[in-house]
Amino acid sequence: MKAIKDVDFGNNVIEIVSNDYCQIYQIRNETGEGQITMYEVFKGVYLTYNDFHMKRCKSEWTSNTNVLCIDHCREGKIEELAPNGRYRYLSAGDLRIDNRSGHDTDFTFPFSHYHGLSILFKIDDANTALKENFLGFPVDLQRLKEKYCSFTSQFIIRSVESIEHIFSELYTVPHKIKKYYYKIKIYEMLLFLDALEISDYKDERPYFYKTEVEKIKEIHEVITSRLDRHFTLKELSKRFDISLTSMKKCFKGVYGLSIYAYTKVCRMNQAATLLKTTKTNIADIAASVGYSSPSKFSAAFKNVLGYTPKEYRNLRGG
Repeated sequence: MKAIKDVDFGNNVIEIVSNDYCQIYQIRNETGEGQITMYEVFKGVYLTYNDFHMKRCKSEWTSNTNVLCIDHCREGKIEELAPNGRYRYLSAGDLRIDNRSGHDTDFTFPFSHYHGLSILFKIDDANTALKENFLGFPVDLQRLKEKYCSFTSQFIIRSVESIEHIFSELYTVPHKIKKYYYKIKIYEMLLFLDALEISDYKDERPYFYKTEVEKIKEIHEVITSRLDRHFTLKELSKRFDISLTSMKKCFKGVYGLSIYAYTKVCRMNQAATLLKTTKTNIADIAASVGYSSPSKFSAAFKNVLGYTPKEYRNLRGG
């Protein structure tokens, strides 16, 4: 990698564009592909847009220098196995402050996609550049790193309005003002993190043991591969030898919805695909996703997608 010395993204990340404006990297495997678009904002400060359409990937990211990284998830979710044997997650709206130790690991995207951004600081160079460009700037990156990463490799602030305010506009910046807008936003974000009281943002979202998550993924595979079947929670709990409470809590933690709500969304999305791509009659489509009553199917479809099946098909020219 040319823009960041002492950082190795690994052999599975390929540079496909490199110019004075930005660098673009690509990662591919049998589950899909991802793209990282990187901008140098200050010396030692890099902003990347991360767009992945894949189920999982192996990170070979290593660094021989002192770094701090801030990650924001816009859409999707990242799953990683922590050193304590539990899975942890970065979900839509979350912010993570990370020292990048142990980042060379396997990552999973439970929704098969992830979109967000990261801001990487090479602390020594970045501290100098930030203070040169803003005389008297009070934030010290090493102190910030010690504040958030002294007792753990990362600190996650779950989705709150103040974070959304800082990051939302970074995804729609007009090209002609990017260079200056990135600088303003980085200063704003650092001031926010420096002033924030950690005790007000405790991570209350549960972590899950690997054995639990593996069972939940098996349950997910079963219910999404047989959308015509209605599995009861007791049936799934018994079949996969997991308590009802743990199953419901872990499934929602991994996939963001209850089993019932998630299955309903999957059914309606599958039905929408069939309405768009086939001439199959609506009653047969309803049956294929587990509804014997066309009227109940129509009500559920409208609840999820905002249209009745007939309206949706006509709207899509089916």
